[in-house]
This record gives sequence, structure tokens and C-alpha cells, in this order.
Amino acid sequence: MKRILFFSALLLSAMFLNAQTLEQEKATYQNLADQLLSSKSKLTIGGYGEVHYHQPLNSDVRQNGELDVHRMVMLFGYQFSERTQFVTELEFEHVSEVYVEQAFLQHKINKSINFRGGLLLIPMGIVNEYHEPTTFNGVERPLVDNKIAPTTWREIGFGLAGNIQPASLKYQAYVVNGFNGYDGTAKLNGKNGLRSGRQKGASSYISSPNFTGKVEYYGIRGLNIGLSGYFGDTQSKLYNGIAKDNDAALAKADSSVVGISMIGLDARYNLKGLQLRGQLYSVSLSNTNEYNRFTGKNKTTPNDLGSRMSGYYVEAGYNVFRHFEKVKTELVPFVRLEGYDTHADVESNITRNQSYKNSVVTAGLTLKLAQGAVLKTDMQWVKPDGGSTTKVFSAGLGVMF
Repeated sequence: MKRILFFSALLLSAMFLNAQTLEQEKATYQNLADQLLSSKSKLTIGGYGEVHYHQPLNSDVRQNGELDVHRMVMLFGYQFSERTQFVTELEFEHVSEVYVEQAFLQHKINKSINFRGGLLLIPMGIVNEYHEPTTFNGVERPLVDNKIAPTTWREIGFGLAGNIQPASLKYQAYVVNGFNGYDGTAKLNGKNGLRSGRQKGASSYISSPNFTGKVEYYGIRGLNIGLSGYFGDTQSKLYNGIAKDNDAALAKADSSVVGISMIGLDARYNLKGLQLRGQLYSVSLSNTNEYNRFTGKNKTTPNDLGSRMSGYYVEAGYNVFRHFEKVKTELVPFVRLEGYDTHADVESNITRNQSYKNSVVTAGLTLKLAQGAVLKTDMQWVKPDGGSTTKVFSAGLGVMF
């Protein structure tokens, strides 16, 4: 963990020192939903999609590749008035699965404050909000944003969002329903972390509210720094219908709940053709001893949810075509180093699983044919702690409009 913190601090310091020599510029990154909200049209339509090919590589065993229309998404924005707008995102995954990824109403209170309510993206890190295929390198999203922050992570809630331009700050603050921790079966464990607990707005329930927020600073040209957080308890259906003076039933329900405190730090920096980004997550989980005992298969085999999870990645890329004025495309070789551990700490009633700690190297090429059209290819090496390395070659295409 000390190495992660040191390396991340070193990267951010380098970014800041280099950026101090540049003229200040008030500009922010925009995802597709941001673009729809800034449109002046009454009805706005957008979308994005990805098609992927993955080929595991093994010198001893022949393995088939996988071809997948990973996701096709349509976004619709409607402007009821100058102050009131609606945005929704409808996603088809793997051809056969249908999801609503966003669906929220926004009302402008003043220049710096907007009310939002509905199905909202949790503002943790970079990729959970900026997940369109043209906004990141690599065929797949970083593994940290799958194993630690379970992208795409969205829940139902309400809150405030806005842009304080004099201070070069963007902010979001929402109250949302939490993860489904227990609905008769355990949803959280060491291998998958929090991922299986996402309710996604699909007949969600709430036993206690959660809070999430993010602040981003963009006052230095080319540099964007974000600090995000998520705090609360998982939800449990055992609370439903309990008499408030039934101490035994309340104690049982309390055993099915996990407290979550997640902190994220991220940075993005662009200087001419150079592209740098990094991200760090730290997740503390409380009451895991009781949760593991209560949700285990039996008294002698507890569940294996850890009491702390952590993850990071640092990435560097460079547009080699920037030196050719007549070339409008971009070719970005990149390399990304990742590490994540869903058993960074465990309670005394379970044994730490080494295979839950992984180091990942991803190297590849991103070819941006035009604004909104990209071809990608990469090689990825994943090494569990104490295990053997797996290798996968991937290629894909992405669009955003």
C-alpha cells in the first residue's frame, strides 16, 4: 500500500509541476450525458457502442477466442425548458441483456447549482462516469473499475451537481440507495467484492440511505484532479416488517449488514501528445466478521468478504501522429499498470486468499479514425499473487455520437 501511495503521489506531483508552467484554462472533460445536457435542442439523441474480440494465449492449451457485441447504447435528452432537462441511457449488453444505465431529471437552480433525481451514476473515479469507448485506452475498461469500484455503478437517488467556475470546481453530492447486501442470500464476497450487490434501479429496495460525492479541480490547463467518496451501509431485507422493539430480530438483521467507506483519488493530464492518467481506491468494510458468519454456508464455513479492498492504476500514452499537421487521426501507444486486492485486510475468522491480489499490465494501441470512432488492440498480462500469469490478446472497435 505504501508503494501505491508513493507512486501515485509522485505521479500527481509531476503532473502539477509540469502544469504550473502552462497558462490557466477553464475547461472540463465531458461525457455523453454532459453533452446532451449542454445541447440547446429540444430533443437530443446520442449513443455509443463496442464490439470486442478476446483471445486467451496459452503455450500448452488451445483455447477458443470470444467475439462479443459487448454493448450498444442509446442516449436521449429532452429539454422541457431552459432550466429543466431529462437524460436517459438505454443499454443492450451482449445482444440479449437490456438495462437502464441512467435516467435522471435535472433542474437548474442557478448558475452553480442543479438538482438531480432519478437513476444516477455514482461519481467514483474516472471510468464510472466517462465510460464511452472513445474516452479510454484499452479494449476493456481497467480491471480496477470492475473489481473495486463496480462499473457501471448506478443507483436511485437525488442531490445536487454543478460547476463553480470562479473556483474551477465541479461537484456532485447525492443520497442514494445502497448495495443489496442480503436478500436471503449473501451478495458480497471476497472474489467479487461489492459487484454483485449493485441494484441498478431494478426493483431496488432501501433499508438505510447512502451518501456519495465528488469534487473535481480543473483550473490548470490540461490537468483534472478528482476526489470522490461513498459512505453508508449495505441494504438488508431482514429489516422489513420487524417490530422496532424486537431486539433479537434487529440484532439478526444487523448481522446481515456491511458498512462501507470508499475513497477515490484520480488525475488526468494532457500535454500536447502526452496523455497521463491515474486512479487510486481505498475501501474500508465494517461488520464483516458478523456478516461472514451470518451468511456462511454453515457454522464452520464462513463467507470470505474482506475488511479492506484497494486498487490503483497508472497509465501513459502518446499520440505519435501529432507531429503530422495534415493527419487528422490519432495513434496512441499506451501502457497501463494496475493492482487490486479484495483481501487487502481480513478479519480473524477467515484466511486471506492470495489469488484475490492481482498485478496487471496492459499495453496496446488506440487508433482514433475520427472524432467518435476508434479502433483498439492490446495485450494484457494478469498475475495473481503466488499464481501463474494469464495472457489475453484483445481487439475491438468503438463509436460515440
